[in-house]
Amino acid sequence: MNPKITIANRPIGPGCPAYIIAEMSANHGQDFDQALMILEAAREAGADAVKLQTYTADTLTISCDTEPFRIRGTAWAGRNLHDLYQEAYTPWDWQPKLVAAAAAMGLHCFSTPFDESAVDFLEAIAVPAHKVASFELVDLALLRKIASTGKPVIMSTGMATLAEIDEAVTTLRRGGCHEIALLKCTSAYPAPAGAMNLRTIPHLAQTFDVVAGLSDHSLGVAAPVTAVALGASVIEKHLTLSRAAGGPDSGFSLEPDEFKAMVTAVREAEQALGTVSYSVTAGEMASRAFRRSLFVVRDIKAGEIFSADTIRSIRPGHGLSPRYLDLALGRRAAVDIQRGTPLAWEHIGEAAA
Repeated sequence: MNPKITIANRPIGPGCPAYIIAEMSANHGQDFDQALMILEAAREAGADAVKLQTYTADTLTISCDTEPFRIRGTAWAGRNLHDLYQEAYTPWDWQPKLVAAAAAMGLHCFSTPFDESAVDFLEAIAVPAHKVASFELVDLALLRKIASTGKPVIMSTGMATLAEIDEAVTTLRRGGCHEIALLKCTSAYPAPAGAMNLRTIPHLAQTFDVVAGLSDHSLGVAAPVTAVALGASVIEKHLTLSRAAGGPDSGFSLEPDEFKAMVTAVREAEQALGTVSYSVTAGEMASRAFRRSLFVVRDIKAGEIFSADTIRSIRPGHGLSPRYLDLALGRRAAVDIQRGTPLAWEHIGEAAA
């Protein structure tokens, strides 16, 4: 089992560098120039892709202020759903321009469609992949529509049970999607470290035979680095130009220098993981000179018997291996030997009677 997906000729999966997605979300603050600056910040930070969200307030909900439409228990507590989405959405007329601008910067740009009209729109502007948000994982009709495009799908799994994930993956596959990445996600904003359960990542990969990764809403960079160590092939993280500027998602987004530090840490973690190896590295070869070995530690005459007072296992490593200490003890010196001489086979004579 070694699943991979390919987005715009970029292979993603085990054995490949982690695919790092900068989530723009609402951090553009309804300012197109700021959206362009987020693209540039993502490029400078080393991201592979930028992700948008494609919806309107009216495709997500209705304008209604009764109790079910008031938000409780999250970072947006007290807000009205329609009002929040009206503030947070990315204007659709921006999106082809952002996709083109990203391509000019060497970035992939795709989006999360939240209804079937958004899928049609994104297909018309030729995005290379589709993202499914955790909240939409249970919308099987939407999943069938997305699957029908034949594009790779990255799906977050926040709040979902194992059975719900299985149903979603089965729906995508039956609908014609054969390249799927599942992201472990904790749908809390921000997500506390103790609730992340990152060991689920390899279990997702094994259970569903898919590429697995992390959609991260925690603060800091520890979770993405840990996720990569556990086998994550995709890392998604929110990017903002400034948390101080505010906005619906700013509180759990990284600023550009922090995002860059995360990318650097992920790449260093990938290098450090390496492969299963017991070979001696070039750097270690130089250090071998400072291992212990057998040395003569007192002037000794030919015929004298080697004892613990005359030979010892000490640093550096120019003499015989310490494994030969017992063999040398009790034998006679073959020649006169000066203190500080690395013990060699030619120094060791016959055993004492």
